[in-house]
Amino acid sequence: MSRFTIPLSIKTILKWTAICLIIGICSGSASALFLVALNWATNYRENHTWIIWLLPIGGLLIGLLYHYFGKSVAKGNNLILEEYENPQNTIPLKMAPLVLIGTLITHLFGGSAGREGTAVQMSSAIADQFTSLFKLNPSERKTILILGISAGFASIFGTPIAGAIFALELLYFSKINLRSGIMSFIVAYIAYFVVEFWQVKHTQYSIPILPDFSISVLFWILLSSIFFGLAAMIFSRTTHFWALLFTKFISYPPLRPFIGGSILALVLYLMGSNKFIGLGIPTIVEAFQNANTNYDFLLKILFTGFTLGAGFKGGEVTPLFFIGATLGSALSVYIPLPIALLAGLGFVAVFSGATHTPIACTFMGMELFGYESGIYIAIVCFLAYFASGSVGIYSSQILKGPKALFYQKWNRKNTMNL
Repeated sequence: MSRFTIPLSIKTILKWTAICLIIGICSGSASALFLVALNWATNYRENHTWIIWLLPIGGLLIGLLYHYFGKSVAKGNNLILEEYENPQNTIPLKMAPLVLIGTLITHLFGGSAGREGTAVQMSSAIADQFTSLFKLNPSERKTILILGISAGFASIFGTPIAGAIFALELLYFSKINLRSGIMSFIVAYIAYFVVEFWQVKHTQYSIPILPDFSISVLFWILLSSIFFGLAAMIFSRTTHFWALLFTKFISYPPLRPFIGGSILALVLYLMGSNKFIGLGIPTIVEAFQNANTNYDFLLKILFTGFTLGAGFKGGEVTPLFFIGATLGSALSVYIPLPIALLAGLGFVAVFSGATHTPIACTFMGMELFGYESGIYIAIVCFLAYFASGSVGIYSSQILKGPKALFYQKWNRKNTMNL
């Protein structure tokens, strides 16, 4: 069968319709449960700030859980990418409860992390169970993993188009067949509407003022794109740096988040501020309205990279939103563009650079901020994508497309010069 042929047999259509429905419902429900629990954990921590002193204990608990029960799923999102590229074993279902518990502990006690990694891992682990249930072949199993990523991302952020494209782009389009592409959109919308059914709300953002397109506006957007790309590069390399450092100097894995949590709790106490822990949604919202301080984005990079590098659980994307929005907000003092526009552009551009997914981030920006801002969002996402370097947040992600070609030529040129 050609890779671009859509199977039309009634049996095949019914099978994949059932798979999309079940994955969408299960993933959407899991994300809804996670969002409600995460909201509770965040509110409890904000009302009982003393609990941050228990961050080392929470880290130790996460470390012990993964060391004794979750070694096979400790790679998280990287395991999903590796299984897509080189299928070996079905992703254990225990990935879902372990990452859910680990992320809630991280947020409850004051770690700086996101949520997309948790949703994607839960959804992919659930989806992959259908590989054996429906006796799917290796090619069909790749479709299952795409559906899991798509449903998890779409449901956790309320962006079905971006979720579908993110799954396809993350796994590089060249190995995606048309059937997988179509079903990625179907399952994304199912998961999205399931969260809506459970009446779980997503944070709303807006860019109320857009300047008329001009050469000067284009210049400032090009300039800001470079800053956003560099921020993405710093975040990716910082996260990998801390992970390597903890692995090198602390041989017993459960001690890594315990020691990391102890350091974080002490630093937070000395700072006297909880601004850089958890998701940081209030700060993101504020960044769209008032100019941010110049260093907030750097501190969020430091806190999140350290938290995740130490072994705490959660995602990277919401911290990337924080970093991009606060950086854009800070740049509004120097760049003559509306503050909400710069915050919104940074919001998606830093994410684009860190994940190598400019198309998905472009559509995410339009879903969140409105399609009328699409031209600005597309420009900044693609330029930040190129400016962020070849290292992203997912170490197992295979870099493909124009960015890969660009850096291959760059490396060859530098090698020849040497």
